[in-house]
Amino acid sequence: MSEAEAAARTRPTALDRLDAALARGAKFAARTAVGGVVTEIATSHFRVAGLSRFVRMGEIVRIGAGERARLGEVVRIDDAAITVKPFDSRCDAEIGARAYRAESLTLWPDESWKGRVIDALGRPLDDAGPLAAGACGMALDAEPPPAMKRARVREPIKTGIRVIDLFTPLSAGQRIGVFAGSGVGKSSLLAMLARAPDFEAVVIALVGERGREVREFLDDTMGDNRANAVAVVSTGDESPMMRRLAPKTAMTVAEYFRDRGQSVLLIVDSVTRFAHAARDVALAAGEPAVARGYAPSVFSDLPRLLERAGPGAEGSGAITGVFSVLVDGDDHNDPVADNIRGTLDGHIVLDRAIADQGRYPAVNVLASISRIPQPKWTPEQRALVTRLRGLIARFEETRELRLMGGYAAGADPVLDQAVKTVPRIYEAMTQSLSSPLSDDPFVELAAALRAANKPEEPAHG
Repeated sequence: MSEAEAAARTRPTALDRLDAALARGAKFAARTAVGGVVTEIATSHFRVAGLSRFVRMGEIVRIGAGERARLGEVVRIDDAAITVKPFDSRCDAEIGARAYRAESLTLWPDESWKGRVIDALGRPLDDAGPLAAGACGMALDAEPPPAMKRARVREPIKTGIRVIDLFTPLSAGQRIGVFAGSGVGKSSLLAMLARAPDFEAVVIALVGERGREVREFLDDTMGDNRANAVAVVSTGDESPMMRRLAPKTAMTVAEYFRDRGQSVLLIVDSVTRFAHAARDVALAAGEPAVARGYAPSVFSDLPRLLERAGPGAEGSGAITGVFSVLVDGDDHNDPVADNIRGTLDGHIVLDRAIADQGRYPAVNVLASISRIPQPKWTPEQRALVTRLRGLIARFEETRELRLMGGYAAGADPVLDQAVKTVPRIYEAMTQSLSSPLSDDPFVELAAALRAANKPEEPAHG
């Protein structure tokens, strides 16, 4: 073959030049955006026409452009228009404003996020500068690990809180609820749990809290333990969309640390306010109220969130979930409280009557239970805890009888022992946020009982 023929074969053809031109155009040309128009505005949502056939439930829609752009989530789709619930607390869209499909919400967590405070969209709320982006993006609505691939819950966790380590012991990957009314020491107990030494990372979701309480909890209640924690904050004045999103954001951050093999403590305060926010969104979407104002989707959103906590796949870490539940009027049969109680692996009940006596943590031992038994207790320790529960039950069930003067020492040996021992148990279980963490609750309880039973030395004249 001559040189002229070889050059002719290597020279680009017209088809090659056209293909290259199309590639350059696709690289630099602006992408086409699918859009619609705002046609209806309500106090809690707005309607967009023209996107019904292009979006799905839960997708994100952007209204406007530039600095005034606002994000919302698709909560209902019909043939004429879609219903969008905005993330902002105020629905300030205008009739005729353009709305476009937006990218799904994604977080890019990083190890450097420890000690930081972020909002439900993953934006920093503190003055520590921008957040470092991790190497992998994570969706906020991730699925829990497959049931047959999850690790078993085996490793015990020492919280350092005597009443919990004795009567409701926790294990890594367990999910437990703290059921309490207002003003019974719930936040202090959660802060005490956050000090537990067995966790490598702590993620806290403050959902619907009062604005002034956020810094009090982080600066005063958490104190030095804040350096190991990531706080996700959505205050009560924010929109229901942000309050519903905050626990999912916290769960996603916890899953990042779990996938890195760390033992993670996730605290959500409170999951009841998450349910309230989910109810507002569901009602705006037109769902009927079926149980005390709650729509059916609320009772499917709760287990979908809670199931993401727990042990990860074999070889990864575990998320130990502590979910606080507000019981309005101390009514523990509220539909949300009842649904959560059936989903979790145990519950700790804080009693207002115990708090009124000045005993903190105000844990009702008889009403609290851990459904995962402590795997490393000896048979003697199990028998002791069972015996203590029995004495406490006998002491409490005869309280009114004793107050009326119907108790006589010597008639019932078990009751005699309960009257003598249970007040000492209560005293030994008392612990405050400023108290040191317990090293061995069995040893400390035994020492307290021995000191109480030690006979007094006669006075010398």
